[in-house]
Amino acid sequence: MKTTFLKIAFLSLTILALVSCSSDKAPNDEIIIDPPTHYDLLTTQNVTNYMVDASATKETIALFYNLKRLSQTKVAIGQQDAFNSFYQDAGGDSDIKKNTGFDPAVLGSDFSFITDKSNNNQADNWFYQQELKITSDVKSAYAKGMINTFSWHLREPNKEESFYTADMTAEEKANAFKSILPGGTNHEWYKKKLDKIANVVLSLKGANGELIPIIFRPFHEFDGSWFWWGANFATAEEYKTAYQFTVDYLKNTKGVHNILYAFSPDNSYSTPETYLSRYPGDKYVDVLGMDNYGDLNNQGSTGVNKANAKLKMLSNIAIDKVKIAALTETGYQVTATTSPINNWFSNSLYSVLNDNPTFDVPLISISYVLFWNNTKDGYYVPNGSVSNAADFKTFAAKPKSALLNSLPKMYELPK
Repeated sequence: MKTTFLKIAFLSLTILALVSCSSDKAPNDEIIIDPPTHYDLLTTQNVTNYMVDASATKETIALFYNLKRLSQTKVAIGQQDAFNSFYQDAGGDSDIKKNTGFDPAVLGSDFSFITDKSNNNQADNWFYQQELKITSDVKSAYAKGMINTFSWHLREPNKEESFYTADMTAEEKANAFKSILPGGTNHEWYKKKLDKIANVVLSLKGANGELIPIIFRPFHEFDGSWFWWGANFATAEEYKTAYQFTVDYLKNTKGVHNILYAFSPDNSYSTPETYLSRYPGDKYVDVLGMDNYGDLNNQGSTGVNKANAKLKMLSNIAIDKVKIAALTETGYQVTATTSPINNWFSNSLYSVLNDNPTFDVPLISISYVLFWNNTKDGYYVPNGSVSNAADFKTFAAKPKSALLNSLPKMYELPK
């Protein structure tokens, strides 16, 4: 990568080996000891130079800037469907707030029900009711000052019954993704799904009529093959084409300017080269993400070290490109048959997210972490009544952790 990247990379032999960038370094290069300048590249005046959408709303511009700055000192903590998914169906406040007394800093939502074929926009329709619930939650979260992010578990275009390849025939798996590309048999179908997303995102407004910014991560966990957009069913170029079309259509054709776009594989990538192998380009990505459950699934220190190294790699790419880095999904689900891991939050996960700063630039600069949703029978985030509640509360109170109470104003640029 670039020389400025090497200013960071030399500081850790582990990272230098991980990113394997020695070919960029001349034989007689001296070790550079001046502080890296990446953070100084971003100013309130030039922020749109590093964003996908140069016409983004001022609140969306502020969100990009503030997420990038936040990552230098804090990690915003959030959960998928936090306002509606509770362990043991205990309603009311989010399970995070039940435990800590504070709202999460990030709310995760999904476009799946919103774009479902059964959503007929009628008041008595269950899917439309879910749409209204989701959009109401997004507005509530924004009013509180929280960050909103959306995934999209889009059902395959043939029968629209599932997004998992396990439920598809071999022929369906081989052709589904190709069919939504420009010129494909289901391209118009895909455009109609994007039309629905555009209509919903443009309806998300705050108290003063301003559009609410969201982070959108289409086609996530694409390095695996459990989804029909996964690596076994799309070439790298096909994936890039679909991602680029999605962004261009929403931004240019539909005029949606309140989205930050996230590139979000699972945890299989451990080098910049592999991580960027399906990257659609800097003009199409605002957030560099990674989902990682596997390394933290009771793998002990080995898993913690793997996850930590991958986030260092991710952070350095984001620093080099002046993008936002995030742990876009993670968690360890506790159920009646799966016990909590001792100090999983306060020790294991916090170690993954943290590292000692060097020259005031942390080697890990992750802006937010999102836990998956709780259910009646299991939880990723403990409420106040379970055995590992104190572990999460300790994690949330640590210096680098940020719930809503320690989140700065995310939708205003600093003066």
